[in-house]
Amino acid sequence: AWAFACIGWKHSDLFTVLGSTILERLDVLNSTDMSQLYLVSMYALIEWPHLEFPLSAQLQFLRSAYTGSDVTSSRFQHEVSTMLERLGWSHTFEYETAAGFSLDLADPESK
Repeated sequence: AWAFACIGWKHSDLFTVLGSTILERLDVLNSTDMSQLYLVSMYALIEWPHLEFPLSAQLQFLRSAYTGSDVTSSRFQHEVSTMLERLGWSHTFEYETAAGFSLDLADPESK
């Protein structure tokens, strides 16, 4: 399902079928699997807000797997952050959105 979300697949029926199948097997998935399913669920909710997506009821559970993942920053991210600070762009490093997404660099005040 995540591969279809990545390529922008626009057929909601496929997500509904895959979501139903996955829902029956949540107990055998690891935290990485559930973290990816959170992203798939967010994609489905954004693309089709009125779709009765099978994993929607599990969104908080899946989100906890996603936000429980350790955030790792690369040396390059730190270098970019430092350079942007020198250029005068004040920002937050590894900003977490309300939906649980981690943005490498963000200016939450500029929404």
